[in-house]
Formats: sequence, C-alpha cells, structure tokens
Amino acid sequence: MAEANRIGVIYSPHVGLDHSQKRWGLIRKYMEQKGMRYDFVQSESFGSVERLTRMMCENGYKTIVVVGGDSSLNGAINAIMECREMLPEDFAFTVIPNGIGNDFSRFWGVSVDDYKKVVDGIIARNVRSIDVGCCTYQDEGIPQQRYFLNCINIGLGARLIKTTNDAAQIIGSKRLSVIPAFLSRIFERKQFHLSLKIETEEIEGTYMSVCVGNCHGYGQTPNAVPYNGLLDVSLITRPEWWQLFEGFWLLGKGRFLNYKNVHPYRARQMYVNDVDKALVSLDGLVLQTKHPAPMRISIKPDVLNYIVPIMSE
Repeated sequence: MAEANRIGVIYSPHVGLDHSQKRWGLIRKYMEQKGMRYDFVQSESFGSVERLTRMMCENGYKTIVVVGGDSSLNGAINAIMECREMLPEDFAFTVIPNGIGNDFSRFWGVSVDDYKKVVDGIIARNVRSIDVGCCTYQDEGIPQQRYFLNCINIGLGARLIKTTNDAAQIIGSKRLSVIPAFLSRIFERKQFHLSLKIETEEIEGTYMSVCVGNCHGYGQTPNAVPYNGLLDVSLITRPEWWQLFEGFWLLGKGRFLNYKNVHPYRARQMYVNDVDKALVSLDGLVLQTKHPAPMRISIKPDVLNYIVPIMSE
C-alpha cells in the first residue's frame, strides 16, 4: 500500500519524440525541488499505462499523474473508471503533457513546456470535478466499453490517426509523420453512409467525418467543455476541394463551427447504428474491431476529480 498522500506518477515515453526524455528529467527535478513525495513507474509498451494505473489504484494511491499524451491519458482514465468503486472520495488525477496529441491539456491552457503549472496545481490540490465520456461498442458481436476524455472520431479523423501511427512505424518519428499523413488523407475526402440517433433525432446520411467531443476534439468541437454534462457533436459533410482551405483556416482559428459543411449538435447521449466502413477512434486510439456498431455514446457528469494547473497571473 502507498503511504498516505503519496503521489503515483506514470511516465509514458514516446519513441521518436524530440526532447521527451530531457523534458521528463526537468519535470522530475522540479517535483523534487518542490518537495513532492512521489513514486514513479515507466510504461514499457502500448497499453501498459492502463495496467500500471490499475496497479496504483489497487495499491491505494490518492493521486495519479500521467506524463504523456492523449492516448496515454485514455489508458489511465479507463483504468481509473474501472476502479472507481474502490477509490477514496478525495482521489484525483491529472496529466503533464509529453506527447504529440495533448488536446486535453491544451484545453486547460497547458503546453508541453508548462509542466511547472501542473506540478504547482498538484501540490496546491487545485481540484475540480469533470465529466467522462463513455462508449459502448461491439467487437465481433461482443459488447465492449471504453471511456474517453477528449473525443471520439468516426471517419476522416480516425483515418488520419491510423495513417499517422502507421507512418511513424516507418519514419521513426510521430512528429514527422503528421504532415505527410494529413496530406495523404485530407484530399481523398472519402465519405461514409452513417446512421445516427442524437437524443431523439434520427439522422441518416453521407458524411466525411463525425466528432463527438467531451473537450475540444482537436478543434472539431471547439465549444465542448468537460464539466457541463453534455457532449458536443460535429457532423462534417464533404466539401469541394477548394473549400478545404477555408476549413483549415477556421479550424486553426477555433471557429470550426462556422464552416458551412459542419452541422453541430449538443446532447447527453447518442446512438450510432451504422458506421459503414469508417474507422473509429477514442482519444487518439483506433478501435481494432471492423464492426463497432451499434454504438452508444454518453456522458457521465462530475464523476472524477481533476487537478487543474495553477496559471501565472
């Protein structure tokens, strides 16, 4: 069992990510300078963050810190939600960004160089309750359940993530894989015939991408916040090729919902009855099943305590 108030830290290194190990050294040095009492473990392979988080929950840690990106955070949140019944009321967690996809951290105003703000928040126990998204889907006909903090992507978004991951295996760097993967898929503009039910409204049509966000959703659900008990949904139809540039500009400016090919919704739950042949991803992790539908996507409001970084005045 962990000592009272001792903090569990899970470091998730990223192969091919520049300065990842150096940044981790700076994070450790600052934690020790601030007198933070912690134990740390390093994830050794894909999926091990979930196992290590579960181990820490079972051993009585009241605070868990993930040093990694959105996919590492997804593994941690799934382990935490599975162990939620055994967790104390004052349990809290947070993330120190150290990956390529750090969208959840950016929502709180934290970049990869802002680790001191997160550490200060941990020491001050600057906590607020947040929502967690929940997705039930099928894997070879067997119901599965995964939780998410940032977003679910169906279609183009999930294809971009898979292409980036595949390219990284060849190039050796996920950072260098982002641009070629993006260009190889975005001009393809492939559409999928989807059947959805958002609250009571049934929707059937052809879409290029769908994003269901508990948070910013990599810019596709810019108004989503993880503490209002609602999910934001963006249905994206295929634009003409010359309209892509307007979409990129609005995405970068945080005004993606002004794009005429985006149809926004807000809901507590939705059903996906058919995804055609579209890929599905949760927080940057692509589901390996070929037939995930039918899916139910919902929100669990105020279920966990998140340690918010302390911002400089």
